[in-house]
Amino acid sequence: VVFGPGADGAQIEGSKAFMKDFVERAGVPTARYGTFTEAEEAIAFMKTLPAPYVVKTNGLASGKGVVVTDDFETACEDLRDKLSGNAFGSAGTTVIIEEGMVGPELSLLYVFDGKGGFALPFSQDFKRIGDGDVGLMTGGMGAYSPVPIVTPEIADQVMQRIVDPTCTQLIKEGIDYRGMLYAGLMLTSEGPKLIEYNVRFGDPEAQAVLPRFGGDLVALLDSAARGALQVSGSVALDNACVTITVASAGYPESSHSGDVITGIDAAEALEGVIVFQAGTETNDDGELVTAGGRVLNVTAVASTLAEARDRAYEAVDLIHFDGMYFRKDIAAKASVASETRKGTL
Repeated sequence: VVFGPGADGAQIEGSKAFMKDFVERAGVPTARYGTFTEAEEAIAFMKTLPAPYVVKTNGLASGKGVVVTDDFETACEDLRDKLSGNAFGSAGTTVIIEEGMVGPELSLLYVFDGKGGFALPFSQDFKRIGDGDVGLMTGGMGAYSPVPIVTPEIADQVMQRIVDPTCTQLIKEGIDYRGMLYAGLMLTSEGPKLIEYNVRFGDPEAQAVLPRFGGDLVALLDSAARGALQVSGSVALDNACVTITVASAGYPESSHSGDVITGIDAAEALEGVIVFQAGTETNDDGELVTAGGRVLNVTAVASTLAEARDRAYEAVDLIHFDGMYFRKDIAAKASVASETRKGTL
């Protein structure tokens, strides 16, 4: 069995135009949008929108196909670059222009078996390269879970307004979807709205969520893949998790390979620390070296967000390679908020 949708369901991630049209049919709240292959038509539509402007490639772009900017000319330059094929080849020759939404982002991993599902804990990730959420968009520079701002009321709204209508629409359109439905969300002044869907575990969100899962993950996914979800024993542990992405020099515009990585064993010797390797390989001398943009996800589990954050950064400080870069503010605000109002979702 395979845990994952077929080609029809995978379009929810593979084509942003398909996704936006699909959720519109489902009545899911999302940003106002238009799909374009010609620059002048896209620019005319963008003039009807308030800033910030959101320009997305239609196809997959390794988490780097989105530009969010308050500057109209920057948005125009980006969409022309995408439509020309210079930026992302054929993946970018159709663009989605969206109304910019304002509010904190959330992520939800939902295991769906084609009929019903099971929600894993909420997380929040950090897409911008720089501290304070500035700079270029990336595939993710860190994440944490739980999210203190997610109340039971907000969780119910996400399910009732976004996830449940999506699943109902999948069934209605005859799409046999048995896999992960990953919802990228924004908490706006009008309530939660959908940013986009992925059809897989998100990175780095999964590294901040799965360590908090107290059940048998393989059994859960296997039962979903077989269309008979079994959730007995599937619980979120009463703990917290923080993941910090460590990137190579030049990311996200480029990456550097071949730099020797040290300190992972020392980091993992700390209680509750796991170091997930992504952009790594072994060189001819048997040394672990960088081999991509986002090199490591350094994850720590503890009883509170503040403790998990401190432990994760302690682990990062033990790791070294030339040009290594990481954000210094992952979960900073949330760890303070959790001291006064503990998040459970």
